[in-house]
Amino acid sequence: MILVDEPRWPGRGRLWSHLVSDVSFDEVHAFAEMLGVPARAFDRDHYDIPEVRFPAALWLGATLASSREITVRLRAAGLRRPKHLVPRQAPPVRR
Repeated sequence: MILVDEPRWPGRGRLWSHLVSDVSFDEVHAFAEMLGVPARAFDRDHYDIPEVRFPAALWLGATLASSREITVRLRAAGLRRPKHLVPRQAPPVRR
């Protein structure tokens, strides 16, 4: 399932949301591509999406979730990659 939180994280003069999958990284990469989010927006276990893309994410089927719920779901799925454990990755390769 694709999850997104409210755009409430400030940065670069705008607000941002987190876009994740509680199933697989392949699922969130495919969804982000459909949403038009660049691969460079992927950060360890989530995509940072600007508030202007938030309505489209919901329209495409993402489920609104709290930031806490997103973290819980990522951990339960074994997909959580805390910053202190994983060095920054190169963006995923899209085919």
